[in-house]
Amino acid sequence: MSERPLNEKPGEFPYTRGIYPDMYRKRLWTMRQYAGFGSAEESNRRYRYLLSQGTTGLSVAFDLPTQIGMDPDHALAAGEVGRVGVSIASLADMEVLFDGIPLAEISTSMTINSTASILLALYTLVAKRQGADIRKLQGTVQNDILKEYVARGTYIYPPRPAMRLITDLFAWAGAEVPEWNTISISGYHIREAGSTAIQEVAFTLADAIAYIEAAVSAGLRVDDFAPRLSFFFNAHNNFFEEIAKYRAARRLYARIMKDRFGAKDPKSMMLRFHAQTAGSTLTAQQPDVNVVRVTLQAMAAVLGGAQSLHTNSRDEALALPTEESARLALRTQQVIAYESGVASEPDPLGGSEYVEKLTNEIERGAEAYIRRIDEMGGTLAAIENQFIQREIQTAAYQYQQGIERGETVVVGQNKFQEKGGAGVPTFKLDAEIEKRQVERVRNVRASRDAGACEARLNDLETAARGSDNLMPKIVAACEAMATVGEISDRLRNVFGEYRET
Repeated sequence: MSERPLNEKPGEFPYTRGIYPDMYRKRLWTMRQYAGFGSAEESNRRYRYLLSQGTTGLSVAFDLPTQIGMDPDHALAAGEVGRVGVSIASLADMEVLFDGIPLAEISTSMTINSTASILLALYTLVAKRQGADIRKLQGTVQNDILKEYVARGTYIYPPRPAMRLITDLFAWAGAEVPEWNTISISGYHIREAGSTAIQEVAFTLADAIAYIEAAVSAGLRVDDFAPRLSFFFNAHNNFFEEIAKYRAARRLYARIMKDRFGAKDPKSMMLRFHAQTAGSTLTAQQPDVNVVRVTLQAMAAVLGGAQSLHTNSRDEALALPTEESARLALRTQQVIAYESGVASEPDPLGGSEYVEKLTNEIERGAEAYIRRIDEMGGTLAAIENQFIQREIQTAAYQYQQGIERGETVVVGQNKFQEKGGAGVPTFKLDAEIEKRQVERVRNVRASRDAGACEARLNDLETAARGSDNLMPKIVAACEAMATVGEISDRLRNVFGEYRET
């Protein structure tokens, strides 16, 4: 590892100090507010409100049935429809979700993994119906399945066929939606599961290596797809460590892309990332204190050079955010952007002895983990033998022990407690949502051309048994009004389901 030369500038390889020379002086980060709940109608109203308040990009949360390929009327979906995100079962739902929102003019991020190919297909179909040129659509689909096996759990298929869906999406999107970010390789959920900052960088970049290797093995050229790779990191509590973490990740990724994969295009070596403040740090006790936590975490993400940012709301340890709380979270970003002065200089803490020391330490620690994973045979092997899972679980256990012993202070939780309730109003979800969503998906099935839909689903299953790119078949099935659950079930027939050992 080479440490940063003293004369390194922002926008220059290996991009420790930022991927653009001017950073926020030329363009501020995209201000996203992650939102989605209940029905498509309700989420659409929230998106319109956030856009009216100054968000510059949408970020869609999907409910668990949508994430794991189950329709609202599936027996296992009972009680979860619309609970932690919006319920999307078909093209009919997706059209309502973005009704009145011109997709040609905004950037949309979708936090979806196992069913990412289906949701992106639905999104592009809605955009086409709006008259948009899909080649110019901008946004991101998370599409990061490997972290699901180690940190989050919303997987469907075993890792190896799941990787096929990802590389198929890479190839299809490169031709059809070339401005779209085809993956957001997520360290966020790894950190939320309890990892350290070093582990977050290491395991995220190890996942990236696996995706790039899979794409190259599928016949794609690195410089043809790597410029559309993006990342998603946590913004945690340790202010200086977080700033150093982003700097170390950029530098290490640039060297991996250049030295390991032979990338020639500078854009292939630039680690572009979205950050979200750390939900796991928020407390139900004294929720107003969460505003302070989120402000510090957001400031660290900005000082670390994020391209996009979501700030959590003060009430998220209690319920889905209220409109008022979401607005305050957005205002936090706006105050940092327009009042703090930190956007006027790229990497303003670069050269700080402490920040440079932390940057080097995190890079060294992450490199050591990546070497261990390489020695095991790569990320898939490390997941299959539970190495990454055990490392995260051990770190999470040690962190929780520190809280319980009082060595790690959580204000309002294990120190400076107050008696009494939470003291803030919380969001109430409409109890009738599930019933309405079940009726809607059944109406879709009853009103579509059943023969055409069945034919498209059969085509998809046949393709899955072969080696053709699956994305055109998924798009065709979505256009024939096949549901997310039906498409996922056809792939289950071929790929099976993953069961953690």
